[in-house]
Amino acid sequence: MYRYLLLGLAAIVLFISCNSNDKEQIFTKEELAIINDTLSPLMKVFVITDKSDSLLLRRTTTELSNAELQSKAYETLCKRMVKTVTDSTVDGVGIAGPQVGISRRVVAVQRYDKEGAPFEVYPNIYIKEYSKETVPGREGCLSVPKSTLSEQEMKCGVVRSEWVIISYTDARELKTVQDTVKGYTARIFQHETDHLEGILYTDRIQPTTQP
Repeated sequence: MYRYLLLGLAAIVLFISCNSNDKEQIFTKEELAIINDTLSPLMKVFVITDKSDSLLLRRTTTELSNAELQSKAYETLCKRMVKTVTDSTVDGVGIAGPQVGISRRVVAVQRYDKEGAPFEVYPNIYIKEYSKETVPGREGCLSVPKSTLSEQEMKCGVVRSEWVIISYTDARELKTVQDTVKGYTARIFQHETDHLEGILYTDRIQPTTQP
């Protein structure tokens, strides 16, 4: 009887351990290969003109675990994403995980609404609320070469909310925080979080919109 009880307890411990490991997953080998690639100082930017790139860009991303957020790999990913988007050959205002081959909920955004317009990284980000007030505006995308756009698409814009409330994980304290973002920076957040759902800005172009 005692022996069976011990076996039962061992099974419960193993079950809990397995579930815990699922929640505290680490990056895959493929992701680590991309993150730690030292052959180039910049990360490859995925584009829709490449079939395999396009397939990844259209995927819905997954969240980062607490273990991943506290890993050296995540720190390296953040630094390399920012280094890539700020390089003079790229010169972007935001970049999302899928755009560098990492299908995770993480974006780097230039905060024009803060002094010095710093780039900041936001893991597990969601937009919790959109303002009813909207404004049209032209957009571009590192993953969508201009050569792929029609003349009409080049002229038209995308309607976005004037402000949004974002929710994301504080990577240091591992807690969920929120922030209200307005103006042009709110547009960047909307554009980048779209990438996390497999949506490109060209999907939202309105032919009748003249920003």
